Amino acid sequence: MQDLLAKNILRAIGHTLTDEEFALFCRHSFVKSFDRKTLLSQEGEHCKYVYFLVKGSAYSYIVNDHGDKHAIQFALEGYWITDQYSFFSNRPGMYSIETLEPTEALVVNKENFEKICQSSHMFEHFFRILIQNAFVALQYRLARTNSTDAEHRYLEFSQLHPEFVQRIPQYLIATYLGIKPQSLSRIRKELAERK
Repeated sequence: MQDLLAKNILRAIGHTLTDEEFALFCRHSFVKSFDRKTLLSQEGEHCKYVYFLVKGSAYSYIVNDHGDKHAIQFALEGYWITDQYSFFSNRPGMYSIETLEPTEALVVNKENFEKICQSSHMFEHFFRILIQNAFVALQYRLARTNSTDAEHRYLEFSQLHPEFVQRIPQYLIATYLGIKPQSLSRIRKELAERK
């Protein structure tokens, strides 16, 4: 667990996590296990926690007026997931977050998140970079969704995130990319035939 968190921090800000910093994080977080298909947060309810996945996978999604799920974010081991809008504004959630596999996570509530950031400049810097990177990735994704065809979106996604392609159901990847699931199946078949 410490190694996974340390690698995540090192990758984001180039800082090695000390034993004292890990102890600080542990004092203000807790480890929790969740079964597959557990709702970690639900649209319309306040999202009280941010989750760092140690094992398993989860995704956030919205449900449209027709009852269809549209994936917003995926998380595997070493990823963070929350409804940032709700977590930081204390307003009702925009998204639901659900586990896809049995999952273990380090969990931090808002009060302890603030304590961690106030107690350590390194963590404050780290979380700022995470939020900044999430915002940049969202802008990039929106621009690509509106400017490239479905095949190019899938190819880019599969090259950037091969681990997601292996573990996330294809219909969810399709909704994340703004593609109909049957179109993604056709694209994958055509790509396989070209090899």
